[in-house]
Amino acid sequence: MERVLILTGDAGEELEVYYLLYRLRESGYSVDVAAPERKRLQLVVHDFEPGWDTYVERPGRGLDADLAFSEVDPEHYVAVLIPGGRAPEVIRNDPDVQRIVAHFFDRDLPVGHMCHGVQVPAAGGYVRGRKVSAYPPLAPDIEAAGGEFVEGPDVVDRAMVSATGWPDLAEFSRAFMQLLEQATVPA
Repeated sequence: MERVLILTGDAGEELEVYYLLYRLRESGYSVDVAAPERKRLQLVVHDFEPGWDTYVERPGRGLDADLAFSEVDPEHYVAVLIPGGRAPEVIRNDPDVQRIVAHFFDRDLPVGHMCHGVQVPAAGGYVRGRKVSAYPPLAPDIEAAGGEFVEGPDVVDRAMVSATGWPDLAEFSRAFMQLLEQATVPA
């Protein structure tokens, strides 16, 4: 059974993590969730309130991490997903996360990220020269990292698909699944 890796941590966006986890399992993939350490993660729910200039954050469901980043052998996976939330701003600094992400970009294997998930590949220099979607306030960060911000629910650039956030889950997952179907099984 082909395997897909999800990279997240505490304050990962609940909808993005769970929707993608179940969508992949429904399609017959084995999915591992990796985090800074093996533990019960506290996910969050971001939403919008009338009159607020930004989103609000509420505690979401918990999720057990299957692996610590240091335990991940990326050779075992056909793709990687990086959901949004606040987790990406922290995990992008982990050297093992950058090692994992480099594996997928260097081999042109499917990489999916949503919302703030772009912070992980941007930290490694992987958005340079690419069209990338994300939560719109991150447009200056994408451009500073050498990427072209394109707001959209399913922006595909080679083997990378990105989206603005959880309202785009249907379009994003459809595009990610298409990339995944084209991927080859790792040796």
